[in-house]
Amino acid sequence: MSFRNRWLMISVGLGILLNPLNSSMISVAIPRLQNEFQLDFTVVSWIIFSFYIASAIAQPIMGKASDLFGRRRIFLTGLVVSFIASLLAPLSPNFGWLIALRIVQSIGTSMMVAVGMAIVRIHITEKQATALSFLSIFLSGAAAIGPFIGGVIIHWWGWPAIFLVNIPIVVTSFLLAWRHIPKDIPSTTSAARNMSFRKWSDLIDAPGVLLFTVGLVALLVGLLSIKSSGQITFSSVIVGLIGFVGLGAFVRHELKAKAPFIPLRTFVKYRAMTWVNVEFLIVNLLFYSLFFGLPSYLQIVRRVSEFNTGMLMLSLGLCSLVTSPMAGRWIDKSGPGPALLMSGMLMTCGSLWIVTLDQNSPVISVCLVLAAFGVSNGLNSVAMQAALFKSSPKEMIGVASGIFNTSRYLGTILSSILISTVMGDSFSFEGFRVLGMILTLIALSLVFIHWRRKETGQSHGF
Repeated sequence: MSFRNRWLMISVGLGILLNPLNSSMISVAIPRLQNEFQLDFTVVSWIIFSFYIASAIAQPIMGKASDLFGRRRIFLTGLVVSFIASLLAPLSPNFGWLIALRIVQSIGTSMMVAVGMAIVRIHITEKQATALSFLSIFLSGAAAIGPFIGGVIIHWWGWPAIFLVNIPIVVTSFLLAWRHIPKDIPSTTSAARNMSFRKWSDLIDAPGVLLFTVGLVALLVGLLSIKSSGQITFSSVIVGLIGFVGLGAFVRHELKAKAPFIPLRTFVKYRAMTWVNVEFLIVNLLFYSLFFGLPSYLQIVRRVSEFNTGMLMLSLGLCSLVTSPMAGRWIDKSGPGPALLMSGMLMTCGSLWIVTLDQNSPVISVCLVLAAFGVSNGLNSVAMQAALFKSSPKEMIGVASGIFNTSRYLGTILSSILISTVMGDSFSFEGFRVLGMILTLIALSLVFIHWRRKETGQSHGF
């Protein structure tokens, strides 16, 4: 691989790691933010909701935008947007401003994720698989060690530092990208100048995006306001109904749209691929419920410092990173089914550990559940991707990958909803055990599905 290509990969890799890094560092900051702004746990959880909802919407839109405006231009713009958001977020006068800047940060980092892989595919023609696996290390590695980095930074410099730490990464990536990412072909970007607003709106399915956003946010506000206040009010019911109506209108619109934001017709046509996405959603629901719930348990219930919480969470990331390459060799020989069955069993054991907790359980014992979920995440990251490729028609692989990422974000959003619904206004030991019971039931259902599929010989891509 040439010298220029190596620097191209590094510049792209530094940019795309910002999205998973910032989505994972925040898990250690929740208790500090709750105390700083004097808010209950449900309200503070919007720092997680907002980022993933914005990412789920922004990434497919920016992928389409890059075809019109150029991938280099979108990548560099994303870095500028991320720089501004990271610089202003620590100056937020209230939590509302912090949420707004968090959304801006999500959009900026999503711009780079949406086009980073495409830049490498287009401009690196030799050893392309090696180059893409190199970028995957940036993505998975940043997500895995994010809680550790966040814990150390918050312990020494406070929560604003988890935004400021982005600035040197952004500046370095921008300088390298400006120098090493080739300029876009003029004929590719000229089409954007001649495109009407109506045509651009149809291309990104603006009505679908609007219905999805309004419906999802309204439904979340309605549900969480009931849990936070402890009573059903007229306003919460109205807002919740608006959410249901909005999502219903979204489904109806997507089934008729020529270029849908989420191609729901694809789910009906390719059932095997649909089951892969459903299970991927459930897997992410399980994983991120622990990922976001355990740091709050350690800090709020067990009074563990941010630094020590980050150190303990490191075992999750290390186990995930070590498992992934070994999982690849196993799946090449046996297919994704056995690996997914093992993953479900590990998540069941980890969830049962939460149920058996008591007030005197050694804090260090959390490494056992973190290791179980870390290994399962390493297995899932490879096995679910393999199952997707196996179940998706070759001509649909681009669309299938987009739906796959949407399933990841929806699973993450649902995990935050689950935690907020169980905990309400404050994170408690009893609530954490209830969360463990729910996760155990979900994990057991996954094990049963994979076991039945193995016994009956059904593949469905597995």
